[in-house]
Amino acid sequence: MDTKIDVTIENVRQYTKEHVKPSRFEHCERVAQMCAFLCKKFGLDEKKGYLVGIGHDMCKDLPAEKMLEVAARDGNPILDYEKTKPSLLHGRAAAVLMKEDFKIEDKDILEAVANHICGFCEMGNLTKCLFLADKIEPGRPQSTDEYRNNLLSMDLDSMTGTVIIENYKYVSGKGYEVYPETKKMVDYYQALLEKK
Repeated sequence: MDTKIDVTIENVRQYTKEHVKPSRFEHCERVAQMCAFLCKKFGLDEKKGYLVGIGHDMCKDLPAEKMLEVAARDGNPILDYEKTKPSLLHGRAAAVLMKEDFKIEDKDILEAVANHICGFCEMGNLTKCLFLADKIEPGRPQSTDEYRNNLLSMDLDSMTGTVIIENYKYVSGKGYEVYPETKKMVDYYQALLEKK
């Protein structure tokens, strides 16, 4: 018999499949599998991991105006930086839809989906797993077996810190503007990794 979370997973999966382009849906499936794997490895609920993974990009293909409108319903301010790049709000928009349309109240699930793009210093463990899964799923160009195996030999915080610092170097090295919270996270995790 299906449990409530199984039904929710299938509903979110169908919604995502119908609302994003096929290549993005394939990415969502890989992220869901990777996130469930990470959750199992680190003692978290695998089904929650799969759910946040399959739904994390459900709003990625929304038009900019709609993205802004949906994300604003979470009650948090929209930064000027986000207004110029509404695609950065697709996680917040997805968390709003999960709450409104799929009746998901679990704070860990909503936090993970809302914050999977850039993360924040005091992320919960489910958020860390989704953040990582999104960055290291096997469809990513840098995500070779060797790359993943090296990361998977680490504890969750070391793995998170390593990927955040790598990502920051890559983005800033390309000359892209860096999300304001990212520099704080880099400093936070560099200090944490130095203690290990």
